[in-house]
Amino acid sequence: MLMYRKDLFDAKGLTMPEQPTYEDIQKFADQLTDKTKGIYGITLRGKPGWGENMAFLDTLLNTFGATWFDMNWKPTLNSPEWKKAIKFYVDLMKKDGPPGASSNGFNENLTLFAGGKAAMWIDATSGAGPLFDKSQSQVSDKVAFASAPIEATPNGSHWLWSWALAIPKAAKNSDAALKYALWATSKEYIQLAAEDGGWATVPPGTRKSTYDNPEYQKAAPFASVTLKAMQTADPTNPAIKKVPYVGVQFVGIPEFQSIGLQVGQNIAAALTGKMTVDQALQASQTEVERAVRQGGYLK
Repeated sequence: MLMYRKDLFDAKGLTMPEQPTYEDIQKFADQLTDKTKGIYGITLRGKPGWGENMAFLDTLLNTFGATWFDMNWKPTLNSPEWKKAIKFYVDLMKKDGPPGASSNGFNENLTLFAGGKAAMWIDATSGAGPLFDKSQSQVSDKVAFASAPIEATPNGSHWLWSWALAIPKAAKNSDAALKYALWATSKEYIQLAAEDGGWATVPPGTRKSTYDNPEYQKAAPFASVTLKAMQTADPTNPAIKKVPYVGVQFVGIPEFQSIGLQVGQNIAAALTGKMTVDQALQASQTEVERAVRQGGYLK
């Protein structure tokens, strides 16, 4: 989702559309950046890693019309769509993002936004609860929410992630672990969490009944945006073109952990100016092609 400072928007006479585009985001960021006051128009993940910068960038790439592979598993990282998306990201972050962005992941950006240093942040819906919590956020009464931006296609602009609450086969106390898992995702636990920290802080994405609860809807203005993001994310149709893989903010093959890290490092190098975007993507194309050949995907 997109999290943004409504007070800063109001001060500039800006209105966030229900479904913003990345063109909107660029215009807003340009107008909201005030480096003399230490406020940056936008903050996004820059820390390299398949689950760090690439998790956000995969959604950006998807909606810009890019894919990781064609239907024959040939990598497409040197395509015009990849170049357009990554150049947009690098240019936006250099102009309107915070310094040292290549060190920022989810937690660092959460801290920046909660501390009043950023006007917009696009990231996981799980960031909404802490931002709305007065004990954790200096902008709890100023934050608003919208759907993640889109560009050429809405496909893949939302992600869907599971923390894999599973019990390993080798677990010594699997019965107790199952009881715990059932309790930790139960209606009773959600109620307990609400009584302890307030409805806005209960674990999101755990139970549909939470989103049907009027108390939660009233306390958590991000609830409807979060629910829509989950319901519209489609890992089986992540791109504008047909692809041979499943996954929105990742490619569901074992090699992706290594591939995503390598590509994330190259893009972080482009963000810091150590490589151009073209150099970063050509190096990535070569590395990914080698990996899928070794894995037997590409003949």
